[in-house]
Amino acid sequence: MKKNIISIIIVALIGLILGSLGIYYAINELGWFSKTIINKSEKEVTINDNGIADAVEKLYDAVVVVSAYKEDKLASSGTGFVYKEVGNNAYILTNSHVVTGAQKFKVQFTDGNTYDVKIVGNDEYSDIAVLAIDKDKIIKKAELGSSKKTRLGDTVFTIGAPLNTEYSWTVTRGILSGKDRLIEVSAINASVGNLVMSVLQTDAAINSGNSGGPIANSNGEVIGITNMKLISGGVEGMGFAIPIEDAINISNQLIENKNIVRPVLGVGTLDVNDTEALQFQYGIKIDDSITYGAVIGYVQSGSPASEAGLEKGDVITNFGDYKVTSSAKLKYYLYKYKVGDKVSLSYIRGKKTETVTIDLNQKAS
Repeated sequence: MKKNIISIIIVALIGLILGSLGIYYAINELGWFSKTIINKSEKEVTINDNGIADAVEKLYDAVVVVSAYKEDKLASSGTGFVYKEVGNNAYILTNSHVVTGAQKFKVQFTDGNTYDVKIVGNDEYSDIAVLAIDKDKIIKKAELGSSKKTRLGDTVFTIGAPLNTEYSWTVTRGILSGKDRLIEVSAINASVGNLVMSVLQTDAAINSGNSGGPIANSNGEVIGITNMKLISGGVEGMGFAIPIEDAINISNQLIENKNIVRPVLGVGTLDVNDTEALQFQYGIKIDDSITYGAVIGYVQSGSPASEAGLEKGDVITNFGDYKVTSSAKLKYYLYKYKVGDKVSLSYIRGKKTETVTIDLNQKAS
């Protein structure tokens, strides 16, 4: 009798378990009693961030610390990177402002070795300089990428020597925050005046000493050369870099001993809001209705501007396809053209707008 009761209990338990499994299957697999709608268009996203150590290692040994000396005293220092080999020479890219005004240059590699190097060329307007060293002294050459193929939000990183050699080869990481930013900067050489540069923007930390170093994508390919950051109250994480395509274009011309030939307009200009300089230095009074443009302070005799009939006091408002909002922007737009180009120019004389064709048949280096 006792055994029969136990058998009945066991059978009942087995039935209960099987029944529960059947109900679970019906609800979850067959959808019985369930009103859940599955959206088949949704995709699962897996976030997996393992860092960029491999990319950093790929570029690390191509980066050097650049020291510039004037009268045998250290005048400035920055960063550079080996980017090209030709014959027995290897070439190092850095910023013009790292080497301008110096006579002697040294570079230090990650293995601690320091060598004298020669300056091949220096172009202040583009802020590009090229140094040369024997190929057998380098450790590695950087792999170049494309800034044009990058997208906003891409991971980027820099390698540089912030503050001093104690912190050399510091790695910072961020994202690509902007492209084609037009930034106005002051040139080291006062005669050059203010410059406008088209640059990449990043929130990766850039400090004094990083100038001339690489900014790279997550594959360790160089997409630009770090050259400045915005320093202002309330501003954080705004660094800038010269696109690698622009840097290579200039550096190759310097290596080939070519002058960097740019057209010249033949005018000296001021911004419309430089009222004190316009009135007291040049005796120019422009109409109050004019709110933007580049005001001509003088015209060089025999220049393209002179040949086109431009005069002191004219306000240039358009150059080619571009609206001119400042003197620095006028120079930037002028340098987008080549010697020999014919360009439409609009200006205001008094209150009347005129348009002429400028023949850029002059050149400057």
